[in-house]
Amino acid sequence: QVQLVESGGGLVQAGGSLRLSCAASGRTFSMYTMGWFRQAPGKEREFVARISWSGRSTDYADSVKGRFTISRDDAKNTVYLQMNSLKPADTAVYYCASPSRLWYDNPRSYEYAYWGQGTQVTVSS
Repeated sequence: QVQLVESGGGLVQAGGSLRLSCAASGRTFSMYTMGWFRQAPGKEREFVARISWSGRSTDYADSVKGRFTISRDDAKNTVYLQMNSLKPADTAVYYCASPSRLWYDNPRSYEYAYWGQGTQVTVSS
């Protein structure tokens, strides 16, 4: 199993930026594709971004394309989500996650097996 801990959330005004971090345990972090998800009050958890285990492939939800950037630093066992031009609609608890399979470039949402506890992002107008 992989243990994940998110940080970096907070309160920001619309148009502002935040960078979320997800620190992972284990010696095989570099072999895991990583994803970011979010859940707003009263809504289901939704996909935000993905970065493959190699770092060579990324995907984003349409709602965040051009504003969010996912990246990873395998030397630090950390994946990041840089969020720019934040909107009130981005308000949610943000989670990082990974599938159970190693070297799996493009897992489906339901295949993410390991989850952090989340970090709150609140965007005010």
